Amino acid sequence: MKMGILLLLSLLLSLLLSLLVSGCAQHQSDLNRPTAWLKPGVRVTLPAPGISPAFQQQQLLTGHAKGKTQSLLVLLSADSQQLSLAGLSSLGIRLFRVTYDKNGIHTQQMMALPEMPPASQVLADVMLSHWPISAWQPQLPRGWTLTDIDDRRELRDPAGKVVTLIRYLQSGELREPISIDQRAFGYQIQIQHLDASS
Repeated sequence: MKMGILLLLSLLLSLLLSLLVSGCAQHQSDLNRPTAWLKPGVRVTLPAPGISPAFQQQQLLTGHAKGKTQSLLVLLSADSQQLSLAGLSSLGIRLFRVTYDKNGIHTQQMMALPEMPPASQVLADVMLSHWPISAWQPQLPRGWTLTDIDDRRELRDPAGKVVTLIRYLQSGELREPISIDQRAFGYQIQIQHLDASS
């Protein structure tokens, strides 16, 4: 279990490192806006980091990829100025923190990690599942669509193929993501909400 958490943690940090590197290659107007892959060969600039109303959530993320399953406890918080994601050990000790604000992405790493494989999805997945479609629409490449249908959100490519499928649990006015199926890169994330406030 400990090695599983370290592996997922290393994946998360490598994703964020990739976002930092990709951010350097953007146009001057998007200098502080990171990019992520929607699918191989297709990049998107992330929306602005602010969201309203603000929220804080404690989540247990369970990732499934290539026949392996890994879990990680995270604290997710977002307000009108920034998005913050912190990874915790099973004892509640902070392992890392990533903040995305108007100045870009800032990372804090509290422990040495094993070799980090390349990727760039963490912030994109968080924002795809929480940010309104109106924030994403101007960012999507031509022909791409993001739509809400009942208890799910679908990101489709120009050919109409579902690239990312996000499922939600609706409880009154509260709509929380419970799973992300990223089909282009072949991974799934189950989201268990341990504590939430808005």
